[in-house]
Amino acid sequence: MNLMNTQSFTFIDLFAGIGGMRIAFERTGGRCLFSSEWDAEAQKTYAANFGEVPKGDITKIPVEEIPDHDVLVAGFPCQAFSIMGDRKGFADTRGTLFFEVERILCAKTPKAFMLEMSSN
Repeated sequence: MNLMNTQSFTFIDLFAGIGGMRIAFERTGGRCLFSSEWDAEAQKTYAANFGEVPKGDITKIPVEEIPDHDVLVAGFPCQAFSIMGDRKGFADTRGTLFFEVERILCAKTPKAFMLEMSSN
């Protein structure tokens, strides 16, 4: 099934920032069911952009509170892996957020997932 050519699919927006990924997925016919972003300033901008405040820290959200969805979208923090950070990978707390994505993927088994990470 090519999700990008369907009339409607559902997705969740993790590490949502101000909502750039959401815009792209909504423009291709997706409907956002859940968003998560811990940064208060980003949450304010996201709320201004979409009329809803994302849930907070994904590490504190039980998987049962995340709705079933077709696509998991995550723009998780790249600083732990890029030259913009110390390149500590999983040794950096931000790098371990990848395992939150894995936790949700294993529990919800969406049809697809898209992880965005800068290669800087």
